[in-house]
Amino acid sequence: MKITRINATPLNLPVSVSISGRTKTTSLSLCLVDIETDTGLVGTGMTAITEEEVIASIVNDIVAPNLVGHDPMRHEQIWEKLYWLLTPRGQSGYASHAISAMDLALWDIKGQVLGQPCWRLLGGARAQVPVYATFGFAFFDRDELAQAARDWVGRGFKRLKMTVGHHGLQRRDEPRPLDEVIAEDLRRIQAVREAVGPDVQLYIDANCSLDYFHALSLAQRMEDFNISFFEEPVSQNDIPNLVKLRNKTRIPLAAGQNEGLASRFRDLLVAQAVDVVQPNACISGGFTQAARIAGMAQAFNTRFANGGAWPHHNMHLHAGLANGSLVEYHSVAVDCCKLVFDGLPEPTAGMLTLPETPGLGFRPNRERIAELAKRGGSHGIGKA
Repeated sequence: MKITRINATPLNLPVSVSISGRTKTTSLSLCLVDIETDTGLVGTGMTAITEEEVIASIVNDIVAPNLVGHDPMRHEQIWEKLYWLLTPRGQSGYASHAISAMDLALWDIKGQVLGQPCWRLLGGARAQVPVYATFGFAFFDRDELAQAARDWVGRGFKRLKMTVGHHGLQRRDEPRPLDEVIAEDLRRIQAVREAVGPDVQLYIDANCSLDYFHALSLAQRMEDFNISFFEEPVSQNDIPNLVKLRNKTRIPLAAGQNEGLASRFRDLLVAQAVDVVQPNACISGGFTQAARIAGMAQAFNTRFANGGAWPHHNMHLHAGLANGSLVEYHSVAVDCCKLVFDGLPEPTAGMLTLPETPGLGFRPNRERIAELAKRGGSHGIGKA
């Protein structure tokens, strides 16, 4: 079997979120990658939270000419070729996104050829994975946030995640002091905790938007709210700052969803900088590299979980591997995926059951994708 064609499609997808009679509109970008074979099989991968048109250009103009004619079943060979093609001197960034989308498409093909879902090919450790709902975004005011939390608990979710920091460092040129940002974050966290009670697990994500001083201040002041982990608390996932922060708070720290190099996870683990490592199959090198990172986490007896959304791809990783755990059910990202794919499984009582359909177990809706692609081009990085 040979690869005959590779094509990437950039999409920027509008999503509306309704709460308390009001509708909020946001968007997320993603890039689909199709790998066609001479047998007629097509595998589809994706990446996201990036400049989708840049990824499409990398795949269509650089990757495709170098991989047509290769055997798609040899995913290790192709991964290595992609690494040296796109990151010959240790870069990451866009290259990691492109590699991830390609790798997922190859695994989709592999599953179709072998008649097995990807999670079984990855090891088949379990047929269900626990999910946490990412629901709490900056576009909600405090009352809306509390109501949204109650709504998700009413839908059977006992694990919830909300954002904090809200691009604080990125927006320093605005009259928006970080002290005020985290003071409001504390009020928002308190509102959610009071809305859902003590038994719901609550996770916090700063999306690398705080410096060490304000991350520490926020962490120490929210310890009484029983936070299950604090994700990406400091800019750049700065390892020395993460180490200092971990030593000064009782709240577990998590990071890694946007890291593209396995060596970065090694450094996080060796430094004991985090309690949870979070490679994302759609960003951190696909199933091939994310499985290697999970192996490192197991060797260090450190928890491995999904951050960065896209649960329907990451569920295969966490169901396949013995040390798999939490999968992020990011509400906006899920709504985007529903626009693009058919056959996505829905969680029940906070658990997502894996499909038995070969490959990824869900298929792109080509008619809808063509219409979405026609509606508009790139709008830059989407981050709900």
